[in-house]
Amino acid sequence: MANLVVHFEIHASEPEKLIEFYSALLGWRFTQFGETPYWTIDTGEGAIGNVAGTAGHGINGGLVERRGPKPEVGASVNGCNIVVGVDDVDRLMERGVLLGGTKALPAQDWPGIGRGGYLLDPDNNVFGLISPVLSDGTTAMGGES
Repeated sequence: MANLVVHFEIHASEPEKLIEFYSALLGWRFTQFGETPYWTIDTGEGAIGNVAGTAGHGINGGLVERRGPKPEVGASVNGCNIVVGVDDVDRLMERGVLLGGTKALPAQDWPGIGRGGYLLDPDNNVFGLISPVLSDGTTAMGGES
């Protein structure tokens, strides 16, 4: 078996607030796992575990109640962060701010990679958004120019 990442988790001081944020921003679906303060995250079609025979296009995750204070704005990342592939980085960065997030790194072109940026969710977890399409409409990594 390859050493692929197959699951991610987001820690939340106020789980319902982050469930609303990610549902509205990215269309993710959350289901509480029994009576525990843990919710599974279905990120959509093509993710491992929800499309038979086509695993490897994306992953699903979980949201867990945070055990301690949320990170301070500007604090260094403590752990890992996720980067989500999207169609329109700029539009989703702006929508994320309207939904209560904060820009951590404004959207910008990364030559040879694509266009990306980072947000803090309402609990100050950092996450990235990336698209292979640069601001001039050309496609960088993973596609035709």
